Amino acid sequence: MASNLNYQEEYIVNSNGSMLFTCRWLPENEDPKALVFLCHGYAMESSISMQGTATQLIKAGYGVYGIDYIGHGKSDGLHGYVPSFDELVQDCCDHFTNVCERKENKRKHRFLLGESMGGAVVLRLHRKMPEFWDGAILVAPMCKIADDMKPSPFVISFLTKLAKIVPTWKIVPGQDIIDAAVRDPQKKLAVRANPYWYTGKPRLQTAHQLLIASIDLEKRLNEVTLPFIVMHGGDDKVTDPEISKLLYESASSFDKTFKLYPGMWHALTYGELPENTDIVFTDIIAWLNDRSNGSNPRLERAGKAMEDPNNK
Repeated sequence: MASNLNYQEEYIVNSNGSMLFTCRWLPENEDPKALVFLCHGYAMESSISMQGTATQLIKAGYGVYGIDYIGHGKSDGLHGYVPSFDELVQDCCDHFTNVCERKENKRKHRFLLGESMGGAVVLRLHRKMPEFWDGAILVAPMCKIADDMKPSPFVISFLTKLAKIVPTWKIVPGQDIIDAAVRDPQKKLAVRANPYWYTGKPRLQTAHQLLIASIDLEKRLNEVTLPFIVMHGGDDKVTDPEISKLLYESASSFDKTFKLYPGMWHALTYGELPENTDIVFTDIIAWLNDRSNGSNPRLERAGKAMEDPNNK
């Protein structure tokens, strides 16, 4: 881990009484110029899987915060089990907003960065609080699960009914996600060696929750209004790059960017060849820098609202 950062871990308690692991990376001797909140992908966790992302952001002067979802990483819950996507999103919302409301953070730009399933979490966080966030980085977001990764419609229907009876069963068929997502052979080995990464078959209720979340997002892409950059590998076999393009075309955002990387796979920030990862992070940092320097439109809107006599 880089020496110019201050890394800390903390457990918090969610509304259901479960312990959730959180972590933060802050520049060692300087105030971060903006905050970035990480939303990791399915089966992943924050402190190891997203350490490379955090290190890149720290070197660029940002403060970074992560959380392990329920059933993921070092948090409570059955490993790999997502009983409710809505509650998972609420956990992230509660933690991230608490960080933003701290006195030292109130006037800082606040950005979300979500990978794969984390991209779906980001879009749902935006939907909950449309004016709260200053922008989002969506890395191969789960707005639609690729057809090659999904069972047949008949199997989906059967498994959906079965999920109500045995929600934690690990019997959902499909490709090995690590093999499909991670391109670099050495990084593939590192992912498999991570003891906090869930490597079993998807549990029934988890698969059902991710499917309905992605279907819901695909239907409501036009409701996205915040500034964003969406990034996708052209050879992604896990989430569909065409839906990222559709998000770019459909979103109501006035500030939106779409980056397609020909030949790259799903895990753009942690599983690609080193030279490709460098390209991706160069684009991420440039996008953040362009939107965290200078005035903050969100704070300006809030200031004008307070000055409006109709609000008194």
